[in-house]
Amino acid sequence: MTIKAIHNRIRQKKYSFSDHSVKRMIKRNVTRQELEYAILTGEIIEEYPDDKYSPSCLIHGKTENGRDLHVQVSLPPFVVIITVYEPEQEEWIDCKTRR
Repeated sequence: MTIKAIHNRIRQKKYSFSDHSVKRMIKRNVTRQELEYAILTGEIIEEYPDDKYSPSCLIHGKTENGRDLHVQVSLPPFVVIITVYEPEQEEWIDCKTRR
């Protein structure tokens, strides 16, 4: 799995949002631009090849303002934004490694 393939889909606007991710973005005040920027500057920190509906991964990235975001996405060719959140310090070391 490569981040490059995900980046290409994001740049081409060939992705969609799950209902869950839309609700989370609204609740957490995350804009589409922030989400895209975080993905495009981010890196895969966890892989979920056996995820419930399709293989996915967790991306850590930062917004242009330096806000840390975690974005779970399904893998190409059908990139779907599954959820987005700010990593909690109690669960993450440097926002990339689980405690």
